[in-house]
Amino acid sequence: MTDFAATKALFHLPEGVIYLDGNSLGPLPRSAPDRMAQVMTREWGDMLITGWNRGGRDSAGWMGQPMAMGDKIGRLIGAEPGHVVLGDTLSVKVYQALASSLMMNPGRKVILSDTGNFPSDLYMAEGLVATRGQDHSLRTVAPEDLADAITDEVAVLMLTEVDYRTGRRHDMAALTALAHQNGAYVIWDLAHSAGALSVDVSGGGADFAVGCTYKYLNGGPGAPAFIYVSPRHADRTPPALSGWLGHASPFAFDLSYRPGAGVERMRVGTPPVLALAALDAALDIWDTVDMQALRAASLRLTDQFIAGVESSCPMLTLATPREHNQRGSQVSFRFAEGYAAMQALIARGVIGDFRAPDIMRFGFTPLFIDQSDVDRAIAILTDVLHNRLWDRPEYRNRAKVT
Repeated sequence: MTDFAATKALFHLPEGVIYLDGNSLGPLPRSAPDRMAQVMTREWGDMLITGWNRGGRDSAGWMGQPMAMGDKIGRLIGAEPGHVVLGDTLSVKVYQALASSLMMNPGRKVILSDTGNFPSDLYMAEGLVATRGQDHSLRTVAPEDLADAITDEVAVLMLTEVDYRTGRRHDMAALTALAHQNGAYVIWDLAHSAGALSVDVSGGGADFAVGCTYKYLNGGPGAPAFIYVSPRHADRTPPALSGWLGHASPFAFDLSYRPGAGVERMRVGTPPVLALAALDAALDIWDTVDMQALRAASLRLTDQFIAGVESSCPMLTLATPREHNQRGSQVSFRFAEGYAAMQALIARGVIGDFRAPDIMRFGFTPLFIDQSDVDRAIAILTDVLHNRLWDRPEYRNRAKVT
């Protein structure tokens, strides 16, 4: 069993703060500053450019880190070894997976997604469709209508496993199987599930999966994204972005592109060495975590929060599914004054976030949140709502990031 009291001590958590926003940005692992300082001084400082071959804790050099650390993430998402690589941003990885899927399914023109998908994923699909032309289209339906919408017109199904607003969870295996039966490829965005619950991209049959590392994986602001390519596609996936580091031999400096082996062909830009150092420190914590125990603890905490808030704050409406198998690791409530109420909570040390138009969102990470934190958060939320502490001008001013 995982000792969650011990993992809590591994994070820098400001005194008096209950941090319920790890589903948006994970807190700082205490070991990360020293790890980054080591890379900056002993590697970048002393090794200089030789760090590309010599740097890195595993002596694989900086150049090998995206694959080596990809395997660490692969263990958390049920991926086969050697089929996850890190780099670039989540939007770039979404674009790569989408474009590759369309190229592998040339007779079909439809990208299918749902209206609960994260907007930036849909933006990337819209942009790709605009550049492809040839009657390609993005089709979105309500999440509950997906099964009926998966037809033989669909080239690729692109879904986020856990809805960023409500925390509703899709059935990965069932929807993937249905898409495959209809000849479509499937891409899963794991931004709100990697590190939050047990994911099984291999057992679930995913063709591609993508995700970020700054949320539940605690890699820090701007931490690199990852992409998974199933072994059955790895050596035949056409790279949509033929980046230098996805070349079979970058330092041959060929004038024409030759794709690298397997998932390495999905590399694009230079590895962000300093960001990878912080992420590596965070992933060390995950080596001590049993994902089944994490999931059980997450469900206990979210059940506790739902029960407590519904009992004391009837003005809020639950937006998150009650059923365990349909819930991620967050709880969302609807409230017409949700933005102001969230600012009032943050001012009192309970940090969650707001998603338009009316969602108050709270993330629960057992690595650093426990039952006493939940009780305190419920009490503060109750005070804010019953005494209308949110009804102040300063809490209504919308910041750029909500």
